[in-house]
Amino acid sequence: MKKKIYIETSVVSYLVAPHSGNIRIAAHQLVTETMWTQLGQYSVYISDTVMEEASRGNADQVELRLSAMREFYLLAVDGDVRDLAKFLIAEKAIPEQCPEDALHIAVAAVNEVDFIVTWNFKHINNPFMERKISRTIESAGFKAPVICSPEEIVGEEK
Repeated sequence: MKKKIYIETSVVSYLVAPHSGNIRIAAHQLVTETMWTQLGQYSVYISDTVMEEASRGNADQVELRLSAMREFYLLAVDGDVRDLAKFLIAEKAIPEQCPEDALHIAVAAVNEVDFIVTWNFKHINNPFMERKISRTIESAGFKAPVICSPEEIVGEEK
């Protein structure tokens, strides 16, 4: 059975953005491109939240982002997801000014996704928040997904 991964919006944004002259951003883009070639090894999911975020901004970039995600399974943001997202915020696992980040995590947890793949190191893939996020999800009765960057997925043993 293929592992389930959830692609957060930052990943697809790095994939389709014009190549950067910033070495850190360019490295993220290259790793993202490499990861994209390996997605056939996984069942790949996104959510309504990813679609909404990817639909904002420059029209050409929006088209590229949406096109890149066309084949992915779409997870709905339903009542259970919203409840868990609110709980993540109430427990201060995610800052209240970042409800979309809580939704990304909640939709993956509620739908039993194995990995959340993100370049968001501020609130999602943050080692200082990771334990709090996991404990909060588990206290709500769900299994916490592994939160990682595309770089970590590329290096994962299959």
